[in-house]
Amino acid sequence: MGYYPASIQDLIKNIARLPSIGEKTAERLAMHILRAPRHEAEQLAQSILNIKDKVRFCTRCFALSDGDLCTLCSDPARDPSLLCVVEQPADMVAIERSGAFHGMYHILSGALSPMNGIGPENIRIRELMTRVQKDQVLEVVLATSTNVEGEATASYIAQLLEKCQIKVTRIASGVPMGGDLKYVDQVTLKKAMDTRHAL
Repeated sequence: MGYYPASIQDLIKNIARLPSIGEKTAERLAMHILRAPRHEAEQLAQSILNIKDKVRFCTRCFALSDGDLCTLCSDPARDPSLLCVVEQPADMVAIERSGAFHGMYHILSGALSPMNGIGPENIRIRELMTRVQKDQVLEVVLATSTNVEGEATASYIAQLLEKCQIKVTRIASGVPMGGDLKYVDQVTLKKAMDTRHAL
């Protein structure tokens, strides 16, 4: 990389710090930015600065937002009695893209992981309980990951919600649409069998 000027080396090094970006990809991106018109490079730089200056957590659901409330929490068409609990903002986006859910969200900002020192006080469970009691929620959908941490988090929250006398559901998991059974792992197949339903 020493054959590039210091300014290009610096850009390549900074791009390579991004997740899943190796040095060769960083080099290609740096060359693209170099060839792009100045206004495109300025727009990219300004976009990066804007998210650092403007993006914060929604005060209600903890999604990423430019204001106090995110666009979903501000939408009067959403059903406030239905609350979907997810681990991260990207999980909420994935569910939204499916078009299958029209309620509100609560983002925990993590999952329980005692081995990594993450307990109930380290994620937004207390805020969830406050919302459930205050916002007249009728159903909580637990949509945490199906790994050990996600399952433990869902179980813990379900136990806490038992005293609230509301409906608590867990998203189904199992074989993906179009999936070939011989390629599906044993844990996923077991989960699919355990959560089977009548047709």
